Amino acid sequence: MTQHANNTATKTKLAKPKVPPLFKVLLLNDDYTPMEFVVDCLTQFFNKSREQATKIMLQVHTDGVGVCGLYPLDIAETKMQQVQNAAKQAQHPLQCIIESA
Repeated sequence: MTQHANNTATKTKLAKPKVPPLFKVLLLNDDYTPMEFVVDCLTQFFNKSREQATKIMLQVHTDGVGVCGLYPLDIAETKMQQVQNAAKQAQHPLQCIIESA
C-alpha cells in the first residue's frame, strides 16, 4: 500500500490587523495658565504620574510645547477636547492640539 503525501503545503497567511496611525497630543505654552493646572490635566486626562506630569509641564514651559502622548485619532481628539474644556471652564488659555506622529 502506498501513501501519497500531499506536497502542496497550504500556508494560510493570517491577516495582521492594521495598526491605526498615531497622533501626538501636544500642549502649548502660554504665560497665564498655572503650572499646577497643567500638571493636573496631565494626571487626570493622560494618566501620568505626578513626576511624569511635572516633566512634561516643564518641557512645555521651557520648549513651548510638550507631548502628552500618542493615540489613535479618535482618542487623541477626545483627550484634546477634555483639556480644552477643562481650560475653558477654569478660564485658562491653555491650548491643546494634535498632529500626526
